[in-house]
Amino acid sequence: MSQPPILSFHFKRATRGFDLDVSAECGSGITALFGPSGSGKSTTLNCVAGMLRPDQGEIALNGRTLFSSTGKVDLPPEKRRVGYVFQDGALFPHMTALDNIRYGFERTPESARRISPDEAIALLRLGPLLERRPAQLSGGEKQRVALARALAASPELLLLDEPMASLDSALRGVVTVYLRRIKRDLGIPMLYVSHSITEVLALADRALLIKDGRITAFDRPSRLLLETAAGFFHEAGAADNLLDGVVSSIDGRGSGRVRVGGAEFVAPVGARQPGDAVVLSIGAAEIILATNRPEGLSARNVLPARLAELDIKDGHAFARAEIGVSPSDTQLIVELTEGAVSDLGLSPGQDIYLVFKSSSVAVLDAEER
Repeated sequence: MSQPPILSFHFKRATRGFDLDVSAECGSGITALFGPSGSGKSTTLNCVAGMLRPDQGEIALNGRTLFSSTGKVDLPPEKRRVGYVFQDGALFPHMTALDNIRYGFERTPESARRISPDEAIALLRLGPLLERRPAQLSGGEKQRVALARALAASPELLLLDEPMASLDSALRGVVTVYLRRIKRDLGIPMLYVSHSITEVLALADRALLIKDGRITAFDRPSRLLLETAAGFFHEAGAADNLLDGVVSSIDGRGSGRVRVGGAEFVAPVGARQPGDAVVLSIGAAEIILATNRPEGLSARNVLPARLAELDIKDGHAFARAEIGVSPSDTQLIVELTEGAVSDLGLSPGQDIYLVFKSSSVAVLDAEER
């Protein structure tokens, strides 16, 4: 890692199912801690947060020691400058949304305050919800309030423990948009726990794969797809591409065009109108890859692209394709077989076409309605 790590840890902790033994160095952006249920993801997160104590090892954040068994350091959670967002939000039920958000801010020393409650509220567009209590909020709204509460404490690191596990696909699209906004506008590094490959692909800059209490890989999220395909793909689920877009036109029959970066997708936009922000969900297995532009197809989407990356293992293959007017404008993951790679003579750097039906595209709202 060219820059000093923001978070570094190596520690051991005996658990009921196995002995956790993990080491990693994480930089800026979003690092996913990815793996099957019961592999040690949440235990690792709780040790970093100070909610569990490792048996031995070291944890440091921005060069500051949070835990050291040899140095006899074990900072309490409130001294670690770490924000935590749980699966269910864990909001205080007797407080309004505004009081929940102000809770962390008021307990942060003035010298450490970098984000005000008003900034967090504006970023996550929570103005209309401030007087409501958690029982009056939807699942997606609760998670947005939980994110604002964590941000208002001005953390040096944000920990997220499967924050979308209890949400349906539509609300996951909404929360994904806001997490991307936090990354872009605030630059707070995040350690994101998930067993959903779709979430990891949509959010993470890099991913740690953990199995049976051991980190077995640390790589690009697209590269770790092969590990899921070879192992617990059945639990990780099919890989979907989640793309931020804006409706550019409609045809009056429920379909229309959505601009994603420098490209346009034909998709079932329903009653949405031009200018509406949306999230497109496209399964990696729903996309056909062609080396020449196909003709005479019923598929409405035929997009020129460049094959940027190709990973093959045990008969499985995943391609990372770039589309749009500039390199890396928009990226799509395509799932195919090793036989198809061989038959088509695919190699990174070549021009290709991506083909998929408009009915293969799910259109999600970027904000709750």
